[in-house]
Amino acid sequence: MGFNITGDPAADKVLDDSPFALLAAMMLDQQYPMEHAFRGPAKVLERFGTLDPARIADADPEEFAALCATAPAIHRFPGSMAARLQELARIVTEEHGGDASRIWTDAADGRDLLRRVMALPGFGKQKAQIFVALLAKQLHVRPQGWEAVVGDYALEGHRSVADVVDGASLQKVRDFKKEKKAAAKTQG
Repeated sequence: MGFNITGDPAADKVLDDSPFALLAAMMLDQQYPMEHAFRGPAKVLERFGTLDPARIADADPEEFAALCATAPAIHRFPGSMAARLQELARIVTEEHGGDASRIWTDAADGRDLLRRVMALPGFGKQKAQIFVALLAKQLHVRPQGWEAVVGDYALEGHRSVADVVDGASLQKVRDFKKEKKAAAKTQG
């Protein structure tokens, strides 16, 4: 099954073809519309020519930040996200042999996978849980105990990017998030 998150088939194909692109897209998914964040790796690939983590990690930080800030930028905060992306690439290169998929394929179980993802820049517990759910639901990467570590994100429904398979499901996720924010405001 191919990704259908960005609204751009070419950008979705980048996510299909590159585990690092998928990881980077998830990292970029904060304070920015989901489909735009997930287009970020395709923009980097187009401008930089590769998504090889070693090359991204070794790129001149100022030049890489400028590339990420070129309109349309990879994120609402392109400078800080460029630095975070280079740090992510460095970790993938040094700790996982340049293969982002080893983060999940080498995990002993769901708890280990969650720990590995939480150790990455830009991944708190909630985002890590969503990423583990995305791996399970979209890529069928399901280490033992994955359901226990993702909590509600394992449930059927439209709660996060893990549940986006088309434009209609994207809208349902947006509606769910909007309802949660409204409920939080009335309770807060």
